[in-house]
Amino acid sequence: MSNTIIAKRYADALFQLAQEKNKLEQVESELRTFRDVYTSSPKLVHFLKHPRVTMDQKKQLVTKSFQSFSNEVLHTLQLLVDRHREDIMMDMVAQFITKMNDAKGIADAEVYSVRELSDAEKQRISETFAPKVGKKSLNLTNIVDPEILGGIRLRIGNRIFDGSISGKLRRMKRELTSANN
Repeated sequence: MSNTIIAKRYADALFQLAQEKNKLEQVESELRTFRDVYTSSPKLVHFLKHPRVTMDQKKQLVTKSFQSFSNEVLHTLQLLVDRHREDIMMDMVAQFITKMNDAKGIADAEVYSVRELSDAEKQRISETFAPKVGKKSLNLTNIVDPEILGGIRLRIGNRIFDGSISGKLRRMKRELTSANN
């Protein structure tokens, strides 16, 4: 069974538990904090994945490091350590956040532009494109990419909306070359 499927099962179980206890927002916040700590601390990752570190040492580190977290999140992280699933922790967090976003009608998206976009521009992009993918709003991450020359390219999941000048030039080139053949 793939790690993504396993991570999704853990995320679904944690989501249901948090929903029953009315702690969805708290659990999401804690998992985002865990993700930030995990991605910014290579020593933590190395420790959790090291084969010579005992399960008890790993669980002890998780408990001490994240003692302010709710029991639901702590127990889930400890369960992943118990079952030697440290490698799916980030996948589980991503699956949970995706499930939360779906419940809220939100999608994560990346917008590529030549310059940093203002909050008002991001808001307009969100209002314009969210209905096109069946969502209420978009969590936009702005990525500055001078190679697009102008306009924007928006990536929502596996869908791409390309309104960039470089994209238009590529399409024109493709049309001209296919017309000549």
